[in-house]
Amino acid sequence: MDPVAPAVRRARRIVLLVPVLLGAAAVAFVAQRPLGRRHHAGWGGWVGTVNGIVFLAAVALPVAVLLVWALVRRRRAAGVEPGWARRSAVAEVGMVYGTAPWVWMILLPGADPGGPRRRVNLVPLHDLVEVVGAGPPATAVAQVVGNLLVFAAPGFLVPVRFAASASAWRVLALGAAGSVLVETAQYVLRLDRVSSVDDVLLNAVGAALAALASRRWWRGRPTG
Repeated sequence: MDPVAPAVRRARRIVLLVPVLLGAAAVAFVAQRPLGRRHHAGWGGWVGTVNGIVFLAAVALPVAVLLVWALVRRRRAAGVEPGWARRSAVAEVGMVYGTAPWVWMILLPGADPGGPRRRVNLVPLHDLVEVVGAGPPATAVAQVVGNLLVFAAPGFLVPVRFAASASAWRVLALGAAGSVLVETAQYVLRLDRVSSVDDVLLNAVGAALAALASRRWWRGRPTG
């Protein structure tokens, strides 16, 4: 084996990391700019607005990459096969990093948080038809795609990491369960948001579609 090869691979990974860091910095800069025009004092502009969450997620990207690197090194030192060490580390960090910002946005309060109004929709497709029919196409597409992406990261990565969940139907159920928890939290916390069965359906379908997209990586991995 060529002793230079590992060093070359490490250098290549470092070079590939540069555009990732630059991209995160660019997203953070763009997302940070509107914060000054928001009417949120102190930390409210950072944790209580969508663009603030996008900014913090972009800032956290290098931290997530560093955490993956540290987990891979630790597992390889413990004797874990290199390919599985990388795959499991990326899956574990990625499913958290790819889900937390979306859930955070969903739990942002509406115009009258804590008020007596609690809005619930238990009629399937009612809100979806209303959104598609009432708003401009771009708004409808953004709403639908956004809901499909909420649990897409765990949908893609959970069956890669855990053999017991390597089934689109199980991931669909997992996405539905997570969505029900989030919609229930909206209701219980009186966030002045609509707790909708349509959100549950879209979140679950998005997770299942993401799982199907990662199917080629379900096989040939250890359980656990």
